[in-house]
This record gives sequence, structure tokens and C-alpha cells, in this order.
Amino acid sequence: MSSKKRESTHRNPLLGARAVEVAREAVAELGEGGIGKHIGVAGLTRNVATHRFEADMPGYPGWEWQAVLACAAGSEDVTVNEVALVPGGDALQAPEWVPYAERVRPGDLGPGDLMPVPDDDRLDDFGNLTEAAVQDARTRWRTGEFGPNSAMAAAAPLQCKTCAFMVPFMPNFGVCANAYSADGRVVHATYGCGAHSKTTVTETDNEPGRAFDDEKPIF
Repeated sequence: MSSKKRESTHRNPLLGARAVEVAREAVAELGEGGIGKHIGVAGLTRNVATHRFEADMPGYPGWEWQAVLACAAGSEDVTVNEVALVPGGDALQAPEWVPYAERVRPGDLGPGDLMPVPDDDRLDDFGNLTEAAVQDARTRWRTGEFGPNSAMAAAAPLQCKTCAFMVPFMPNFGVCANAYSADGRVVHATYGCGAHSKTTVTETDNEPGRAFDDEKPIF
């Protein structure tokens, strides 16, 4: 930096000790406290500079106080434009706000909760399900816990389409009516479990083993 430029910077009223004092006093007037050391100047232009101070406040690690000062050309009077608490580069911040309707996931609704129909309406002008909504439901059911590719279905010897407990309501889908299985759940026709209506277990499978007395005399 040339001596002329250093002299100009040195004489800039926005960068002197008085400017730092004015900025600190402006932050102090907020009455929030937690004003730490002066950590630099940002946004420096010919007539504006932003002075930064550490924010020593519980719950605000990495944040800083900033005071924007201004000074008219040729003047030595420094004024305050605004003061704010802002996050620094490593500041802890709340996650981006997500509207309630977008945060609710399947199964989140509880007693008393109300959820309006979103803008991307799944109903037609007459209040009926659109074909796209039906297809979406089919996809969820087919790829879910009671679909043909689940671990239970892979281990089952028989499928729901031949089970008396399956109550069909649309092609390839029905509701399980078996209290010991997927009772009340939508199941795919090729889902299956060990409680199929045609499952049989031979009695010998459940009989205890025969005792053998190995201490009985052999003569």
C-alpha cells in the first residue's frame, strides 16, 4: 500500500478509534449486553463501514454484533445507520423454516390435529380422488411393509391372493382380516405371512421329544 493510500485510510473517520467507540455505544443502546471485542470492519466503501464485535451471549455461538456507520464526504461526523445481531461464518443457526403441511409425515397426525388439503390437490373438481392420487397410493402400498418385496413376503410359503383373510377392494390389493397378522392393513395380493388361512402344522412338529433312559441296565 502506498504512503498516500495509508494516509487516506488512516484519516478516514469511519476507521478511527472514535468510530469504533460510536459503533460500540450504538450496540450498547440496545440493552442486550454481550458485546465482546472489536473483530474488524466489513463492507467498507467511501462513506459507509460496518464495525463487527463478538457477541458474547448464551445460545449464540459464532454470532456477532454489527453496527453500520456512515460519514458524508469531507465530514468528520460519524453517524449510525443500523445495528444488528447477525450470524458469523460458523454460527449456530436454526434450520430453514419448513411449512407445517410439508413437515407432516405419514403417521404424524394425532387426535385433534387438522391438516388442510395442500395446493397440489389430490382431488378433482368434484371432490373425488384423481387417478394420479390412486396410482400414488398403489405405489406406496406395493413398496411398503405389506408389499410383495418385503422380508415377510419373501419368507412366506403362500400369498394373500389365495388367503381367506384377504378382503379385496381393488385389483391386486385387499385388507387383511387376520387378527394375528396384518389385521386392518392394506396388503398386496402377492404379500404373504405364516398365518395364511391354508397353513397347516402337523402335530408331530409340536410333540416333545421322547425321553431316553441311558442308565437302564442292559442285562
